[in-house]
Amino acid sequence: MLSDKDRIFTNLYGLRSPGLRAAKQRGAWNGTKKFMENGQDWIIDQVKASGLRGRGGAGFPTGLKWSFMPKKSDGRPSYLVVNADESEPGTCKDRDIMRHDPHLLVEGCLIASFAMNAPVCYIYVRGEFIREREQLQAAVDEAYEAGLIGPNNKHGWDFDCYVHHGAGAYICGEETALLESLEGKKGQPRLKPPFPANVGLYGAPTTVNNVESIAVVPTILRRGADWFAGLGRPNNTGTKLFCISGHVNNPCNVEEEMGIPFRELIDKHAGGVRGGWNNLLAVIPGGSSVPCLPADVCKDMPMDFDTLRDLKSGLGTAAVIVMDKSTDIIRAIARLAYFYKHESCGQCTPCREGTGWMWRVLERMARGQAEKREIDMLLDVSHQIEGHTICALGDAAAWPVQGLIRHFRHVIEQRIDDYSANPKPDEAPMAAAE
Repeated sequence: MLSDKDRIFTNLYGLRSPGLRAAKQRGAWNGTKKFMENGQDWIIDQVKASGLRGRGGAGFPTGLKWSFMPKKSDGRPSYLVVNADESEPGTCKDRDIMRHDPHLLVEGCLIASFAMNAPVCYIYVRGEFIREREQLQAAVDEAYEAGLIGPNNKHGWDFDCYVHHGAGAYICGEETALLESLEGKKGQPRLKPPFPANVGLYGAPTTVNNVESIAVVPTILRRGADWFAGLGRPNNTGTKLFCISGHVNNPCNVEEEMGIPFRELIDKHAGGVRGGWNNLLAVIPGGSSVPCLPADVCKDMPMDFDTLRDLKSGLGTAAVIVMDKSTDIIRAIARLAYFYKHESCGQCTPCREGTGWMWRVLERMARGQAEKREIDMLLDVSHQIEGHTICALGDAAAWPVQGLIRHFRHVIEQRIDDYSANPKPDEAPMAAAE
């Protein structure tokens, strides 16, 4: 369990002011100029040594990602873009950073931009985040007024930071769709290559990072890469914000050590599973796009990237959705399938057509109006969607379906048997795999 002295987000619950004066009292903006005087390579090396992996879902090493940016300009500017389009169902960590600790993010933007020689940063905020955007904009304004950022600032490196408000599209959480939206175009993912580090925003070198990934960097530099690397497990280091929701007694956001056992996380911070641990049915461990895991697998599992990958799921955004035995697991996954159908941008045929098809089949399976052969057909279609689209939304739509069939096939089969034994006369039979 993480001790209080090792917490990075000390105002996560908004018990104190998010303003500049209070942020400085908590340690923000302390030693920032010294870090920058150590040079760009030093900052990147420290981030690499800390073992920080991206907190937006993919878990790609942050320092390595920064090193892809060109060291010398070819005449084009470079940009840092912060992805604050937090739209993954179950995920609510970045909004609390922006509401309650925004200066950690603004300071992190300055340091990260300096390390990549990107004098302009855009923070792309989810369309539904109104108060969060206002609080973040207030922090940016305070930093400008105090001379911490902007032209001729106290740190000796000109830097501008802009807060951009999106329009509420889930697809704009994908980095290239976000860049398209930021340029004023329709938010649709771009083909890669070229990658954003070479051709990104306005055709210039760009790095896109998650809010949490950027906000932890100043504290890593203040306390040392070895401190951060000493927390967690090998290749899964540091602290992590977990968003715990669903059938627990006390849903919450909490900062914990990477690799904390699932049961300890739920018991210590969320008051345990509603009705006790014997009432646990399944867990979605990393936001709605990762496959669910059954109770017998997840009680003692370490919550980190590699363990959950080996279990054929993922840590994702660490949005832990707990489901007890009152949950209709088929209908729950069908609801997620509808979400992905609704949020598909329609650019790729497998996603545009496949997400709706999977949702319709799952809706019938939830009622029992299906045939058992359709289970394998549904699984086959999910694999035809996965990996065959420009962006990962197709994967995100397919994985929950795959997790359902992998672990709860018997529930689907029983539902079909129950309906076959007692069909509802008021419900017309539907053709297989419509």
